[in-house]
Amino acid sequence: MDNSIQVLSDKASLIASKNTWIEGLAIQQLLTTADLPNMVKVMGMPDLHPGKGYPIGAAYLSREIIYPALIGSDIGCGMGFWQTDINLAKLSIDKLAKKIGNIDLPDTHHKYNLGTIGGGNHFAEIQKVSKIFDATLFNHYQLNAEKLFLLVHSGSRGLGHAILQNQLSRFGYQGLADNSDDALRYLEKHDNAVAFAQLNRQVVADRLMTNLNTQGQEVLNVCHNFLQKVTIDKQSYWLHRKGASSAMDELVIVPGSRGDYSYLVKPIQREDLLMSLAHGAGRKWRRADCKGKLENRYSMQELKRTKLGSRVICEDSSLIFEEAPQAYKSIDSVIESMQQANIVTVIAQLTPILNYKTQGGH
Repeated sequence: MDNSIQVLSDKASLIASKNTWIEGLAIQQLLTTADLPNMVKVMGMPDLHPGKGYPIGAAYLSREIIYPALIGSDIGCGMGFWQTDINLAKLSIDKLAKKIGNIDLPDTHHKYNLGTIGGGNHFAEIQKVSKIFDATLFNHYQLNAEKLFLLVHSGSRGLGHAILQNQLSRFGYQGLADNSDDALRYLEKHDNAVAFAQLNRQVVADRLMTNLNTQGQEVLNVCHNFLQKVTIDKQSYWLHRKGASSAMDELVIVPGSRGDYSYLVKPIQREDLLMSLAHGAGRKWRRADCKGKLENRYSMQELKRTKLGSRVICEDSSLIFEEAPQAYKSIDSVIESMQQANIVTVIAQLTPILNYKTQGGH
């Protein structure tokens, strides 16, 4: 077996190279999920990190029982990626920062805020291609390194949260028999939230590209928090992904922190690794610890510039510390682990230019 694949128990494994740091609590949580009733196999990705009871950055395979709590509250969260018509040669970050404007919505009590990014680790980012690893694939997908790209990471906003809260209030964290009325009702709501999240990323991209006076071509729009029915060795299973992209998608983008690279990859399907891959760099620090670790070393203004020369638009004084690059693992170690496990072909590396979180106010 590849040395980047660590067997933790008879049901739990982890994809991580020797350079990948994984917190002990995340591994404990992964092992806990392996003991859930009817759980067949769990697979931690190299961006594995602790969550609320269950870890983020993993795939879970069960038989005849579904676990809504494993998907979490942001059902359908994922990445959308567009090639814009903006020429790299004419790049002015100052002009981009002014033109990008504000897509935050006022609090009109609209339930789900379609077309907004949301808080936490969600963002939109203007990027440029900095390195092409596989020119054949890059050209096959008709990508243009002379143009800028737009990456949108967002989910189902309040809709997914409402679905999970309703679920927890009725059933707690227990699973549901997949042929039960309760499971079928959840699955219908889940599918609606996935569709909403994909639409939300499209609307966010459209709003930003309108502000930037550009057109865009969608390269991908994929999820990393969702439930899927799969067949393996003629057996039917439920595959839960929480912070794990699907190897069944044709293309996936794996972003680092706002001060790190992103990588466009072509997944390689491996049933033994649950046809999944990492969705990003993974947190290194808990949100509650970030401000204390950083506020004596960096001002808010200093955190609006990154080591790669990119800018950050974030007027939320808590969020800018919580999402600082220092709070995340190195994306390169995550990509290295996946290459060693033979689950991705890396197509291109992208460098951030402008990262949009929130303008604050409305």
